[in-house]
Amino acid sequence: MEETNISQEQNPLGTAPVGGLIGKFAIPAIISMLVSALYNIVDQIFIGQGVGMLGNAATNVAFPVTTIATALALLLGIGGASNYNLEMGAGREKKASSIAGTALSTLVITGVILAVAVLLFLRPLLSLFGATTDVMPYAVDYLGITAVGLPFYALSIGGNHIVRADRSPTYSMTCVLTGAIINTILDPLFIFGFGWGIKGAAWATVIGQVVSGILVIIYFGKFRKMYLEMSMLKPSSECLKAIISLGMASCINQIAMAVVQIVLNNILRYYGGLSVYGSDIPIACVGVISKVNQVFMAICIGISQGCQPIWGFNYGAKKYDRVRLAYRYSVTACTVIATIFFLCFQLFPHQIVSIFGTGSDLYFQFAERYLKIFMFMTFANGIQPMSSGFFTSIGKAKLGIVMSLTRQVLFLLPLIIIFSLILGIDGVMYAGPIADAAAFVLAILFARRELVAMKK
Repeated sequence: MEETNISQEQNPLGTAPVGGLIGKFAIPAIISMLVSALYNIVDQIFIGQGVGMLGNAATNVAFPVTTIATALALLLGIGGASNYNLEMGAGREKKASSIAGTALSTLVITGVILAVAVLLFLRPLLSLFGATTDVMPYAVDYLGITAVGLPFYALSIGGNHIVRADRSPTYSMTCVLTGAIINTILDPLFIFGFGWGIKGAAWATVIGQVVSGILVIIYFGKFRKMYLEMSMLKPSSECLKAIISLGMASCINQIAMAVVQIVLNNILRYYGGLSVYGSDIPIACVGVISKVNQVFMAICIGISQGCQPIWGFNYGAKKYDRVRLAYRYSVTACTVIATIFFLCFQLFPHQIVSIFGTGSDLYFQFAERYLKIFMFMTFANGIQPMSSGFFTSIGKAKLGIVMSLTRQVLFLLPLIIIFSLILGIDGVMYAGPIADAAAFVLAILFARRELVAMKK
């Protein structure tokens, strides 16, 4: 027991000023999330410039696979990291390390299984995801190649959460940043220099992911702070159960995003075909705007992920004042950032869309209207993912899952279907802000109840 107290007292997560800790952990996490978003955004920009609208549409219909891979990576990465910090806060170092080892090995296994499944059912999946006849050849080329990198992608995304939990936020950032820089350099070289088109963008993405995954392996081989033996890498059912419990909220959120995107693409394909825009313009535009929104969400989720070790350790150590203070700081930061993005979306929609290539007047007309209407509640959109991460970090798995389901499944998905039946393709636009507002209200109510309970 004495060793446990010494460990808790010496860990800066429980003693250092909260504001400084958030800066130390959140800034690298934000950069890591932004860089992860850049994998897709850089592809979108160069494909838009080098291939055109059909190329942008292809990356959009292929994107649910990336979302599913991210879901599995977060299930194991955030679940592993959250359990690791809670156990370390309680002074149980060996159990914490066993959980981390199970998470790491399972990340690789699930990445391989997903890659094989995608390659075996490539065309049926793309058809399900909303690919039109014109888009299908580009989507097959793109996803057929990027599927090869899925095991490394899963290890990179999930493993970086465990690296950050091991008090190495800068290394975590470096892993993702290195892969993104490589991707950014190779994209124009492969697309324009070698003339590989959309295949070049796919290979650039894969190479970047492989490098990021290898850097995670190197960290746990040479630079880790945690106690970790080879035997701990063998998946344990007990550890896996704990990991899934706390990682499920983030996983469900990503799966919900994939389901919404698949439904959305099919609705856009159908109702777009009945409108002046046609099917391909809405699918391409929504793909572009979803990547723009990724930048905003990357920052908010990065703040949440940076706070995760602080919330988890201090909750495990019963230092509830520090938990509440960290939550207030994180929500304030998210709100400021969200307001800035809201103003950009409303004031500069044409300039933002133009970054991703040229198009017809109808293309820009739809894209600008969609960006301004669908993203109207951006100023409040950071609170829901922040609260979901908060509940997960303090071991409130059920609350985390509920918060993950609110926007995507409980509100957005039904509203998209209902509003499109009434308003056609415009219904998709108006479903967004209404779902966002409802999710925001619930997040505030649930978070307030939990924070008040900590005072008792």
